[in-house]
Amino acid sequence: MTHLSRRAFVTAALASLLVSCAGHGGGASATRPGGTHVSARSSADPANAPSTLGRSVPARLRIPEIGVDTPVMRLGLAQDGSVQVPPITAHDRAGWYQHSPTPGQTGPSVILGHVTVGAYGDGVFRHLDRLRRGDGITVRLENGGSAEFTVTSVRTVAKADFPTKAVYGDVDRPELRLITCGGPRTGDGYLDNVIVFAALSTTHH
Repeated sequence: MTHLSRRAFVTAALASLLVSCAGHGGGASATRPGGTHVSARSSADPANAPSTLGRSVPARLRIPEIGVDTPVMRLGLAQDGSVQVPPITAHDRAGWYQHSPTPGQTGPSVILGHVTVGAYGDGVFRHLDRLRRGDGITVRLENGGSAEFTVTSVRTVAKADFPTKAVYGDVDRPELRLITCGGPRTGDGYLDNVIVFAALSTTHH
């Protein structure tokens, strides 16, 4: 990352940027009962790690296990310093935080999405918490390449205890973070965040 984008990325992290999910509309979050940390850390062998990719903006996200196949929009920072979230629309899309690495670059690439989208019902990440370790995620890039990731862990955490360092902190390999809301509903939204951690498994140029 450039100095400017890294600074913005760290600023976002330190501000404990959380997904602002819609508090109205279809369906409650499908959180696994009683689960906070619901699967184990990755045991991938670094010696067999795929090569990293050059910077290319993500264009599409596919998660076959939960039926996700969505365009990816760019998200920046809002005026209050929080990460922007995708707009509440009938055709919900995921959004990539553009101050994070692009998928396939070294570091944590961050993609956010809604669990519900107001009166429109289910959001694109409605079933994110159903993912399990070993499930596959494919991100297609604007340059025609793609990065395939393997889920290493899935966590449901209270927004008040958001693991900023684990999500936004430096890592020495290409990783992916998918974030949405979850847990109990309140009048304004949800109390928890669902966070998927994944590591790069294959690249296609």
